[in-house]
Amino acid sequence: MKNILMVFVKNPILGKVKTRLAYTIGDEKALKVYKNLLEHTHKIANQVQVDKAVFYSDYIDEDDIWKKSDFQKFLQKGDNLGDKMSNAFAETFNMGYISVVIIGSDCFDLNEDIITDAFKILEETEIVLGPAKDGGYYLFGMQKHYKQFFENKTWSNENVLSDTLKDLSNLKLTFKLLPILSDVDKEEDLINYPNILNQ
Repeated sequence: MKNILMVFVKNPILGKVKTRLAYTIGDEKALKVYKNLLEHTHKIANQVQVDKAVFYSDYIDEDDIWKKSDFQKFLQKGDNLGDKMSNAFAETFNMGYISVVIIGSDCFDLNEDIITDAFKILEETEIVLGPAKDGGYYLFGMQKHYKQFFENKTWSNENVLSDTLKDLSNLKLTFKLLPILSDVDKEEDLINYPNILNQ
């Protein structure tokens, strides 16, 4: 296939995931929320008819929900999130893929239709972005690796999306925006998912 979906995940380790959420609800509940997010992300990614790869934060887990028959497995490489994403894009484009889309594992509202739409958009447009309500993005897709998107940014803050849009303007690239969705990072983000800790 010419298209690939990259899924960035953190290994579900107590005390190392959803740290902003854990600050108010505790490490164990935060880990439970994150495991539910992983299950959701895995389910929707599986439905998308493209090649798929999962990129782990700490170590490659050979025996988890991301089956090797469905997902190529890689380790994230780099000093910060920008480096890690940039290196992942470089790696997959070097493998010969034409359209590459990356998603995280923080968004219960993301679904397979939105991801499929992103790949359709990339058939005619150079860049596709999924804006998050917190000022970041939940999805980023491109037809070619542009390192500029991942440099000189303060990650996990409210300016990531606006800074990325400035890059798009400077590079004069065509782009389309997907629907705005919510990431789950803090306790108030759970208000729309009242049963998440009961699952």
